[in-house]
Amino acid sequence: MVKESAGDRLFDIINYILLAIVLIIVLYPLIFVAVASISNPAAVVKGEVWLLPKEINFTGYEKVFANKEILNGYMNTILYTVAGTIVNVGMTILAAYPLSRKDFRGRNTFTALFVFTMFFSGGLIPTYLIVKDLGMTNTMWALIIPNAVAVWNIIIMRTFFQQSIPFEIQESAQIDGCGNFKILLRIILPLSMPILAVMTLFYSVAHWNSFFSALIYLTERDKYPLQLFLREILIQSNMQDMIQTSEESLAKTIMEAESIKYALVIVANLPILLLYPFLQRYFVKGMVIGAIKG
Repeated sequence: MVKESAGDRLFDIINYILLAIVLIIVLYPLIFVAVASISNPAAVVKGEVWLLPKEINFTGYEKVFANKEILNGYMNTILYTVAGTIVNVGMTILAAYPLSRKDFRGRNTFTALFVFTMFFSGGLIPTYLIVKDLGMTNTMWALIIPNAVAVWNIIIMRTFFQQSIPFEIQESAQIDGCGNFKILLRIILPLSMPILAVMTLFYSVAHWNSFFSALIYLTERDKYPLQLFLREILIQSNMQDMIQTSEESLAKTIMEAESIKYALVIVANLPILLLYPFLQRYFVKGMVIGAIKG
């Protein structure tokens, strides 16, 4: 066992201190929003809430869950996220697997064409016209098909297949009579749980937080995802359906508005925060694969 020098110990101490500072900077806003969402809004507005809730109050959550549009948006977001992630991961697998095969002719050409699209695109207006001509406007497919695959994720998955799964295993399976789809389903995918978990996390977070595509392509409010309602409330301060200003004083209205904002942020982000711990053990392995050669 190598004995640590004084310089090594000092280096470790400095690292721990810096990491602790970064952790506090990143974690405190999340803690504050969670605490503020269940605190008396008057105390939050006055700046009396820091780390612990004060005069616990669930008015914000009551207003949020009583709003039918938000609940409908929540269900829409779950539908778009699940369907979109399934399409995304499926398309990424079908693109990455052949590109990882040494015996696939022209794979470098296809990779170059894929990479080309990362730097050059038609732009927003041509994309909108194509989606409109295909009849996908005001449907959930307008949020899924145009972003069905990310080239960067294809490259990550292709690298994982190449670095983690020996090509000799695939050749042995071919000798035993397996076709490409059987090799993919029986050998490649069972050995690729880390990268599949990472791709699932990436795509699901992207769909859950997406609002711009819905803002462009959707016109009916009953098809809006949760993020559009979140945008209306946090940016445009549109809360008429949750607050009756004619029945309450202006001060109380302002207090409830603050409580609703914090509660909605928690409600909107909680599913993704709960998803990450289940995928965390695969996350590092899936991302760093290919970084170590040899």
